[in-house]
Amino acid sequence: MAISNAAPGKDISAEDLASKFPLAAKKDPEHVTRFSVAGVEFGGPLVPIMAGPNTVENEAMIVDTARAVKAAGGHILRGGAFKPLTFPYRSEKYFETREQGLEWLARAREATGLPVITEVMATEHLPAVAAVADILQIGTRNMQNYPLLSAVGQTGKPVMLKRGFGSSLRDWLGAAEYIMVEGNHQVILCERGIVAPHTHRGTSRFLLDLQVVPAAKEVTHLPVVTDPSHATFWRPWVKPMALASIAAGADGVMIEVHPDPVNAAVDPLQPVDFAEFAELMTAMRAVAAAVGRQV
Repeated sequence: MAISNAAPGKDISAEDLASKFPLAAKKDPEHVTRFSVAGVEFGGPLVPIMAGPNTVENEAMIVDTARAVKAAGGHILRGGAFKPLTFPYRSEKYFETREQGLEWLARAREATGLPVITEVMATEHLPAVAAVADILQIGTRNMQNYPLLSAVGQTGKPVMLKRGFGSSLRDWLGAAEYIMVEGNHQVILCERGIVAPHTHRGTSRFLLDLQVVPAAKEVTHLPVVTDPSHATFWRPWVKPMALASIAAGADGVMIEVHPDPVNAAVDPLQPVDFAEFAELMTAMRAVAAAVGRQV
């Protein structure tokens, strides 16, 4: 594989692969990690679709969403109970449900059989989140929270590590190494948008870096997924970016789904509704088939 000899801090060097993140580094072109989460395989022909609301707002909402996700063919239920909201103020409209949200996620899993992915924000929350989650999500703001990365690594549970919106691929793999050095190699890398001077809409904060999918696959054996909902922050762009992600080689896609997007408690501009998600699943299956994968 071609490795850049550019100055450290920007591009990945052969020394980085050998000494900075040897566990995350790809050893040869055929080196690919595959593992299953409750029967859903990452790193193989399947492109798992993780779907659900940004915030678990109430029990009925998350159970209904889980049923819609399953009916459409989604593989994993996502939902936020502990939320790293941008501002500290909470209200009847803008909130997180924390431990109660975890209970509702557990009931949604019981009702549908879908495995659950949810975010853990702090080490003190880890026991409660790990008791419910099949996959522990590390959000973009915590990508370099090294004590938290070490703690989630020690659980042995699969971990999805979202890329920091200002982080290089080098930084991202360094963060993954903190999890892997604890003996946990079930790590999923998630691209969720990077900061750029122009994002094509005043309300859009990030750009989905699709180029990082093949770039990461050159140097790491870990599965790489994308989150076009958070990256675009705009519902009409989610579908084309989800389809493009699969065409680019992504090993999974996370889609924000809500029963009533415009009235979502958090980030109402980006979720798709149940009907739109079902249509998107059909379109993603077609693209996956075209590139020799399946959804």
